[in-house]
Amino acid sequence: MKDDILQAFHLLDIRVGTILEAKPFAGAKKPAIQLWIDFGDLGIRKSSAQITDHYQPESLEGQQVLALINLPPRQIGTFMSECLVLGLQQAPGTPVILIQPEQPAPNGWKLA
Repeated sequence: MKDDILQAFHLLDIRVGTILEAKPFAGAKKPAIQLWIDFGDLGIRKSSAQITDHYQPESLEGQQVLALINLPPRQIGTFMSECLVLGLQQAPGTPVILIQPEQPAPNGWKLA
């Protein structure tokens, strides 16, 4: 069973990236922020994140985050989300806190 869990974990491609741009997502059903994230050699990917309880767009630019990058793109309103930014949440519907590296890391490094 332990090997199955490790195999499943290794299927997740979680990488560190730096937020280049962040804007309020005006067309979202729930308050959200549009993010453009640099993953180094893997390119720049977009994401929509419901993180407005703790974050303002201008405070996010330059911040590093962890994101799952091997999901298929998902249309969210008028925006195509290309990765899932990871965060912590006490329970569904409660504010999200982003998962960030303790120290700066090169964009594109993989969670191991």
